[in-house]
Amino acid sequence: MPSTKECRNCGSERRQEFDGEIAIHFPGLDGLNKPIVWVSPKVLACLNCGGAEFQVPQDELRVLDEHNAP
Repeated sequence: MPSTKECRNCGSERRQEFDGEIAIHFPGLDGLNKPIVWVSPKVLACLNCGGAEFQVPQDELRVLDEHNAP
């Protein structure tokens, strides 16, 4: 998770960490034949502008990389 205190979008320090559950879908019609990749990261959300940041864990990142090949 980024160590900066300020939101990179608006500069606010009103940020809070939350538990997240995110489903990553591959784009386009080809994405329908690829797996949905579920991640449960910590999400750092700006309570001022709504911007959010999270890291995709290595195991899920590998799945995204493997299924992204043309």
